Amino acid sequence: MYEVTEIRRQFPALHEEYRGRAAIFFDNPGGTQVHGSVITAMVDTLTRRNANTHGLFETSQRAHAVIEAAHQAVADLLGCDADEVVFGNNMTSLTFHVSRSLAQGLRPGAEVMVTRLDHDANVMPWVLAAQERGARIHWADVDVGTGALDMEDVRQKITPRTKIVAVGYASNATGTINDVATIVSWAREVGALTFVDAVQYAPHGLIDVKALGCDFLVCSAYKYFGPHSGQLYGKREHWQRQRAYQARPAGDRLPGKWETGTQNHEGMAGVTAAIDYLAELGVEHGAARPLDSRRQKLIAAWPVIHNYERMLIERLVSGLLSVPGIRIYGLTERADWGRRVATVAVRKSGTTPEQLAQALADENIFAWNGNFYAQALSERMGVEASGGWLRLGLVHYNTVHEIDLCLRALAKVQSH
Repeated sequence: MYEVTEIRRQFPALHEEYRGRAAIFFDNPGGTQVHGSVITAMVDTLTRRNANTHGLFETSQRAHAVIEAAHQAVADLLGCDADEVVFGNNMTSLTFHVSRSLAQGLRPGAEVMVTRLDHDANVMPWVLAAQERGARIHWADVDVGTGALDMEDVRQKITPRTKIVAVGYASNATGTINDVATIVSWAREVGALTFVDAVQYAPHGLIDVKALGCDFLVCSAYKYFGPHSGQLYGKREHWQRQRAYQARPAGDRLPGKWETGTQNHEGMAGVTAAIDYLAELGVEHGAARPLDSRRQKLIAAWPVIHNYERMLIERLVSGLLSVPGIRIYGLTERADWGRRVATVAVRKSGTTPEQLAQALADENIFAWNGNFYAQALSERMGVEASGGWLRLGLVHYNTVHEIDLCLRALAKVQSH
């Protein structure tokens, strides 16, 4: 049985006091708190494995082992092979990095599709690449009422001239989960490459890149209970064929061909620890056995997380709809819970998102206001000029009690 109290004991930040009392972390879409094992692993690496690689001495060899372990852990998380995983500073840096290489395949008249639902880090790298190569950008539209992609428009925007399709797995503003598998299949029909931003989906559900069939998929460990580090999956054939912008000693072996300079070794150790934590949930609370593979444990963990978060979504959305003046920008019907993660964008009539965020901060409830780099979406929904939204984002360490305190605080905010 899932015991959130036991889960919370394992996250040190949840027991810190801020201004003399505990905080409620609803800022998770901007970055989750880290599991205790992540901190231990990073300290251990900085203490006992702090060296650069390719040396004949002990600490260098230990550092190499950290790197190998991290690639395998991410491969288990995503359902791919270890040499198909590239590490970098963050999702944005990795996307700009690979877009520079993929842009070499663009010619005048070629087309690139981005969406109005995406984080700008999965928009501007492709917009700039297309502009530099004389290609055309097509923007797939969003259904303003539901906060979901307009799939009919997506279908129309993917043409025989399309070379790259960039799409998010889940919206970092409305929480909508996109039908990525269908979009990937449409892109494959015309021979286009697909680049999937899974940053917001990764803390909430199982990812299987082989089943999706995508060409690239990127995520960030600090969104799934680890340190600030980005990970990018790419099909081996693409990594081998594409030109990497690199220093000469980097060589052509995968994945080092694409990992420019010295990596964040302590961050890599933290990534491995975060993934191991998620895997152990599959044993402690799911159907996995201790001797199962890490991938099998992860597969068992996600239904546990999903079921708990679905209960949180029910409480949060229904509660928000009962607060006078609150409008949710996104899916609100119970039948659609499976199409969203526990991230909700709201506004309250007569107030600004900044006022709402400040009222919550006064109660030690941490939540973001603004557009969260989903600028095209905030413009499309007509809220960019008036401050965007208040965003409430929950993960599996949050509680019903925290939701109730948040709802009470929002109800108190008076219209002006």
